[in-house]
Amino acid sequence: MNPRVFLRKPSSRVVNTFLELQRSCQLTYDEMGCTQNGSVEGFDCDRYRVELGKGEAVFAAACEAIGDWRMFPAAWTQVVHEHGIRADETIAVLIKVCGVWWLNSTRIVYVIDDRERRFGFAYGTLPGHVESGEELFMVQWDEDDTVWYDLRAVSRPRHWVTRLGYPLARLLQRRFARDSQRAMVEATLTARSLE
Repeated sequence: MNPRVFLRKPSSRVVNTFLELQRSCQLTYDEMGCTQNGSVEGFDCDRYRVELGKGEAVFAAACEAIGDWRMFPAAWTQVVHEHGIRADETIAVLIKVCGVWWLNSTRIVYVIDDRERRFGFAYGTLPGHVESGEELFMVQWDEDDTVWYDLRAVSRPRHWVTRLGYPLARLLQRRFARDSQRAMVEATLTARSLE
C-alpha cells in the first residue's frame, strides 16, 4: 500500500481505516534500531540537536511535550494514534505540503523511558509512507543540568514522488527538523522561566 494523497484533509474514518490496514504490515527497512547505531549505507542520516534549557522543570516539560506529540509542527502536521507512545503502536502522520495532504504510516520500534535522564522513542516506516527508514525523538538531561532535544533520522526515498522530487523531500525534512526544534523550545518556555 502506498501513502495516500488528498486534496483536503481526510476524515477520521479514512485515517482510522488506513491505520487498521497498516497494523499488519512489516517495516519497509531491515535496519531496525538504526537511529541508535548511527549511519546506514544507502540512507541519508540526519542529526539535529537543540538546547532547551537547564534543570528538572525543563526536562519534565520536555518529556510531557514528547508524550503529547508536540514536537510535530501543528501548522502543517498532525499525528493520529490509538494508545500513545508504546512499542509496536501504529501511527498515522498527516502532512500538508503544497496544498495537499499526505497520509503516511509508521510504527514505534523502541521507547526510551528513563524518566531520570532520557525520554523518547523511534518510529519506523510502513508501506504507507513516502520514505523508508527510522526517526528518533528524544529529550536528554545531562549531568551538567543542560536539557537537549535530539532528532535523528535515517531515511531514503521509497515512493516515486519522493525519488523524483528528492531535493524537495530533503528540503521538507530539514524544515520539519527546524520546526520540530522550535516547537520543543516553545513547549519548554514556561519551565525555562523557572530556572
